[in-house]
Amino acid sequence: MEELIEILENLKPGVEFNADTRLIDEKIFDSLAMISLVAELSDEFAVDITAVDIVPENFETPAAIWAMIERLAEED
Repeated sequence: MEELIEILENLKPGVEFNADTRLIDEKIFDSLAMISLVAELSDEFAVDITAVDIVPENFETPAAIWAMIERLAEED
């Protein structure tokens, strides 16, 4: 999870992230930032994030993103 928080902080400097930070509700990430985030996550964690995975539930909080990464890693 620390690696994920680091990625989020690099994409959005100045935002204090924790597992429960509301990324979508608080409008921290817009659609363009989401594209960058998906690319970073795919590279860093070697997972395939497909269009099916790009739903609000998977990106609402860092904890939700982490759960998705763990699920995708297990599927590979």
